[in-house]
Amino acid sequence: MRDKIKELLLESIQVKEDLLHTRIGPIIEITNLIIECIKKGGKVILFGNGGSASDSQHIAAEFVGKFEKDRNALPAIALTTNTAILTSLSNDYGYEIVFSRQIEGLGQKNDIAVGISTSGKARNVAAGIKQAKKMGLKTVALTGGDGGELVKLADVSLMVPSSVTARIQEAHITIGHIICELVEQALC
Repeated sequence: MRDKIKELLLESIQVKEDLLHTRIGPIIEITNLIIECIKKGGKVILFGNGGSASDSQHIAAEFVGKFEKDRNALPAIALTTNTAILTSLSNDYGYEIVFSRQIEGLGQKNDIAVGISTSGKARNVAAGIKQAKKMGLKTVALTGGDGGELVKLADVSLMVPSSVTARIQEAHITIGHIICELVEQALC
């Protein structure tokens, strides 16, 4: 068991080292888009399925609550928290539109849509990004593996260099925390 724990920790460290050497540019680009969005009165709209839904909620909470500083709330929302909306849309239209329909109703000109999918293949996340682009919102994709369809759709895509879901999710929350800290420093 000790060897397995070491192996898993080293695997996680390796993914983050790969991010350090190959993905700083997209992290800066995403951070700048979010800063610009908030300065213009927009909000950050986050969404994903499963663990990515949890990451969306976690990151939104860091913006609205606080990350490191006591400060005014920053505008962010996770599209994964309203069970009445999620279940009624799924029942009436199908699960594929749960994010695109919410973006249609809630998205505004200066907002940014952040779709999170470990594989990049989640059809409902891709549909959300497509709807956001149709409405003129800036779009970001956080993915892993080969990035799937999602990596090609967003204005800025950050593909975690791993095909292991757990390592991708660990990297996504690390990236989210980095972005939150940088946005907080820039705006507060």
